[in-house]
Amino acid sequence: MDDTGETRSAGVSPAPFSDGISSSEPRVMVCTDEEVVARAAAELFVQLSGRYIADEGAFRVALSGGNTPRPLYRLLGSDEFRSQVDWRAVQLFWGDERGVPPDHPESNYGVVHRELLPRVSIPRENIHRMEAERPDVEQAAREYEQVLRRELPLNALGVPQFDLVLLGLGADGHTASLLPTSKDWRDARDLVAAPHEQISGVRRMTLALPVLNAARHVIFLVTGEAKADILRRVVKERDPSLPARQVRPTQGELLFIVDRAAAARLEGSAG
Repeated sequence: MDDTGETRSAGVSPAPFSDGISSSEPRVMVCTDEEVVARAAAELFVQLSGRYIADEGAFRVALSGGNTPRPLYRLLGSDEFRSQVDWRAVQLFWGDERGVPPDHPESNYGVVHRELLPRVSIPRENIHRMEAERPDVEQAAREYEQVLRRELPLNALGVPQFDLVLLGLGADGHTASLLPTSKDWRDARDLVAAPHEQISGVRRMTLALPVLNAARHVIFLVTGEAKADILRRVVKERDPSLPARQVRPTQGELLFIVDRAAAARLEGSAG
């Protein structure tokens, strides 16, 4: 694909991330359907976990919520995949969270708890939930930033650095809880923010752009024809008004794993 990095079709397994090569422009991997998207992401999760655990003794991941990553979490917890990851060395965080209890149906932590956590042997102390349901969510966000600073390595600018960040793409161009309707989504003063969702009034907690862009690897999972227009605006048109477009790792790699339905408006995406 011209001007957007490599685009390829994937049947089962993806090409691995490059070694030692960073690019703020995305590669796009087009898979046949959402099940293959999940498998491609699971294989990359295994690959990256093995690399970072071997090199550094830990694999530090920020997870996404919503429906799109559910098949990925189920796969990672399956007999096929769970034994391929040393879960004792995995540190789990969240990219964002709604202001709801952890057992609420809309809790991003709840999705992971239901689909993955009971099936893998990850120590309780390695699970770092965002407590966005607390009455003082701004204080909770400040405390979560301190957790990041304590548990993650810092880059040259002093920003906590994830090995992998998983993200979704909203139909309005939001990612994590960086909402285009929020006035402060570009604000880099805080590494963890607590924005209002203006329409519903729901409070949220989210990693801010400096943390997302400090990551070594960022993977967007995008499925369904309803995402075709916004995916084109993010990847092809590079619309700067969209929060998802501003996720551009400064020294990391950016990959979109999408199904054919979501890629329908990306030129040259058919395989």
